[in-house]
Amino acid sequence: MPEPVILAVPKGRILSEALPMLARAGIRPEPAFSDPDSRALRFKTDRADIELIRVRAFDVATFVAHGAAQLGIVGSDVLMEFDYSELYAPVDLGIGHCRISVAEPAGLAASDDPREWSHVRVATKYPHITRRHFEARGVQAECVKLNGAMEIAPVLGLATRIVDLVSSGRTLKENGLVEVETIAEVSARLIVNRAAFKTRADTLGPLVAGFRAAAQEMRDAA
Repeated sequence: MPEPVILAVPKGRILSEALPMLARAGIRPEPAFSDPDSRALRFKTDRADIELIRVRAFDVATFVAHGAAQLGIVGSDVLMEFDYSELYAPVDLGIGHCRISVAEPAGLAASDDPREWSHVRVATKYPHITRRHFEARGVQAECVKLNGAMEIAPVLGLATRIVDLVSSGRTLKENGLVEVETIAEVSARLIVNRAAFKTRADTLGPLVAGFRAAAQEMRDAA
């Protein structure tokens, strides 16, 4: 029997929305997969030819790009940041909606005009997206790389502004920040390792088609 297809799924915000998508695509994980307290990383499904791994969002793209997993579910923010040539993103799954935004303290925003910026110091886990965005506007961006707790950076003077994912905006508000620019809208994508898609087309092709149909069904039902 050939090795099972490995599908990488991110921990965190996308996971709960990915479960119904997996079910519609005909993949049902073992119960431990949806248990946030489980420390396991690899999981069986009701299909002997498919297994799941549950990893950090940024790591999903790395596992798939290097062929350790053949498929993955990941936010388009990750694809924008890393631009892996080894990845093919054939399906917008229509889940995990949020946005990448620039935010700053509310007191500063009251008198600030982003059109007048010439240099910004920004805390973010998206330095490449941030630099590209500001370079396109002719603004020099000095990026301070953080992996979390972005919202505290302006309060402690680490950076005046942040670039981060925003969904409801509640975290920004609770930390005295407001959005001043939207860089990009984000949704989750199905990604495929290009080499694997060529060598295992008979297996991966139907899976991609299944996810495409599942995404359309969920859009039609919305």
